[in-house]
Amino acid sequence: MRRLGTGLLLILLAGCGALRGVETGDDPASVAELRSDTRAESPEPAAVLAYYAKLRKMGGSELSREQDAARRALMRSRTDGNRVRYALALSVPGAPATDEIRALETLEPLTRNTASPLHGLALLMTASMQEQRRLDAQAQGLQQKLDAMLELERNMTGRDANVPRKR
Repeated sequence: MRRLGTGLLLILLAGCGALRGVETGDDPASVAELRSDTRAESPEPAAVLAYYAKLRKMGGSELSREQDAARRALMRSRTDGNRVRYALALSVPGAPATDEIRALETLEPLTRNTASPLHGLALLMTASMQEQRRLDAQAQGLQQKLDAMLELERNMTGRDANVPRKR
């Protein structure tokens, strides 16, 4: 369930990219303005989505090696693309060692850099991971409450078994 949010996030991004070519036909000036946005024309988001598709096909040991390779690439060159790739490798569903805290820390400078072509993707990934963490904490709290109720029920039924019944 944790990784479902990340997968859904990337599917939504792919859908947004498909809609980029749709024109409304209303105002030619507004269409020209949209096309002049250089961030929308950058090939980097498409490359990141292709990388994510590659990660999803990998097994456990391959993912571990890819996480290490992405970490080394980020240490060599702290580019926006390397930041996103490392964060994806850390948070991809099925990874043997996920570390969303480190992924969030890696994306943090990118979320502040509004000029980056990957700024929107970083914001979306960050929001998704933070929401998943919130939902996980909520689920953990509910599980603790359920466990406490089950223990209370066991204690109550255990006492009833030791008390003789009146006839």
